[in-house]
Amino acid sequence: MEHGFLIQILLMLVIAIVAIALLRRMGLPAILAYLLTGVVSGPSGFHWFTQQQMQSVAELGVVLLMFTLGLEFSVPRLWAMRRTVFGLGSAQVVVTTLLTMLVALLCGLHWIEALVIGAAIALSSTAIVLKLLNEQGWLRRRHGELSVSVLLFQDLAVVPLLILLPLLANNDEPLMLAGIAFALLKGILAFFLLMAFGKWALPRLFDEVARSRSNELFVLSTLVVALVTGAFTQWLGLSMALGAFMAGMLLGESQYRRQLEADIRPFRDLLMGLFFISIGMMLNFELVMRFWWQILLILLAVLLGKALIIHGLLRLIGEPFRIALSTAMSLAQVGEFSFVVLALAVNYRLLDTEISTMLVMVAVLSMSIAPWLVRHSVDIAKWMLGIRQSQHRDDLVPIVTDDHDLVVIFGYGRVGQTIARFLKTEAVPYLVLDLDPTRVSEARRGGEPIYFGDVCKRAILKQVGIKRAKMIVITFCESRSLEEALPLCKLLAPDAKILVRTRDDSDLEQLQKAGANQVIPESLEGSLMLVSQVLHQCGVPLARILKRLESERRNHYQFLHGFFSGAETDFTLESLHAVSLPRGADAVGKMVADIDWALLRVELRAIRRGGAEVEHPGQDWIFSAGDILLVVGKPRRLEKVEAKLLHG
Repeated sequence: MEHGFLIQILLMLVIAIVAIALLRRMGLPAILAYLLTGVVSGPSGFHWFTQQQMQSVAELGVVLLMFTLGLEFSVPRLWAMRRTVFGLGSAQVVVTTLLTMLVALLCGLHWIEALVIGAAIALSSTAIVLKLLNEQGWLRRRHGELSVSVLLFQDLAVVPLLILLPLLANNDEPLMLAGIAFALLKGILAFFLLMAFGKWALPRLFDEVARSRSNELFVLSTLVVALVTGAFTQWLGLSMALGAFMAGMLLGESQYRRQLEADIRPFRDLLMGLFFISIGMMLNFELVMRFWWQILLILLAVLLGKALIIHGLLRLIGEPFRIALSTAMSLAQVGEFSFVVLALAVNYRLLDTEISTMLVMVAVLSMSIAPWLVRHSVDIAKWMLGIRQSQHRDDLVPIVTDDHDLVVIFGYGRVGQTIARFLKTEAVPYLVLDLDPTRVSEARRGGEPIYFGDVCKRAILKQVGIKRAKMIVITFCESRSLEEALPLCKLLAPDAKILVRTRDDSDLEQLQKAGANQVIPESLEGSLMLVSQVLHQCGVPLARILKRLESERRNHYQFLHGFFSGAETDFTLESLHAVSLPRGADAVGKMVADIDWALLRVELRAIRRGGAEVEHPGQDWIFSAGDILLVVGKPRRLEKVEAKLLHG
């Protein structure tokens, strides 16, 4: 008997391996392979196992998934993206859930069933979308940033669902506001207890574990922490996954975060595979064949409905048609957390098995289509847009008429800002285009000639007066954007020199054929810089460039530290922040010496007054209304110093 059971487990694993290998070759996610394995080995196939037999082990997969989600949950990153995360993300989840509930209620379902269905359909696949956006190099593009913001809020929205589902399962008595309040109170109590435990005990625990230098002990401690915190919240009548999420969130800010994530990943992947196999066992193909046309109709309604809702919300906040449509198509599918919600709903008997089977099948089909939709979202958006240019505010860039030696910089990250600073030092006129709204806003407050605009649009390039540019510098490395921007630059500014920054020289010939006069590969230029240092130390004289570089070294690379931060801020680096002093600000009338910059742990880089910039002003400088202070420091310290300067 036991021997036969082991043989069945072995056969199930073999099926999973073969299915993953085949579907990966077809470009489909591994989740579908696990679901297929569940169908083959479950009641609809060989009937080796039942969904109930897999459930207890599979639930541990959800617990570890929520633990790793907590590790990735970064409060500073969330705060940097708060407008799109809590604005657009919450609007998408609420509107999609409510509209789905309305349709479900019109179909005669109970309001609890309608709520579960609405919540499941509102979620998209974080794993699939992020992986594909990263492969396409679109994470830094506008529609990629919007997609990440919505996905981040969807992941957060799972947490209140984990609190709500056990509460909804109490069918013996009416669901009262007092019951909801009590559940929320328990959730808050669990949060504060775990916060206290996490702040005091967890760092000390993992410090001791790390000193032991035992990898086995580190892995075991990680598993125990995740499961114990999950058991604690379950004891309070909440979900195990909620406790694991809180534990992960507490450890996410620690120095052990990367090691914890690496250690837990094999267990998470294995147990999540079992979870999705158990979901596949829920599929009853007799029901699927009976309701095949309803499943296809629901699938079409979900894809179109979610896409229209997201597109409408983005257009409502002023995003261009192409970006709105690309984002909507990327998020139109149903996500992996939808399986978690549906599985818990079936366990708590909130949802009928027949309805759950249909929704699981809809989720599977939508996730199968998702890779194609994400990869072709930009092309389809361009095709639907046609030749017509969107009349969006990012096209409204002032026309440049005077500067004939103008340098146009595309992209204002670290490289773009470094180039701009050296151009400013030599009094060379320049203009910048960038697609990061946060960075553009920050830099414009600091007095930089930067505008929000897509360099792949002909109208934008014409409006900035690109044909009068002496030089065009492209600082971003996304190959798809380069392929679009280079021919336009060559066509509109045939006499301008075009410099392109790349990570390596793999596409050097293609970029030169496309119109680049010079391609600067970072990896090779780094080697050349080392050579120049060796020659300099050996006494070989270099001209003005080397003297300028040597001056920067004597000043501790002053111009190479502190940059205007964007939406995707690295909170471990120092940022450059512009603080404008209005009338009534606390700092107005005070001297530089009156502010304890050392205590605030920030550096006053420069002050701009009346269009002139004074670097490192003296201690007797008196602040006036209208001054713009350029301050360098960590993001959290910059927030404190701005509050100090404005409000005291």
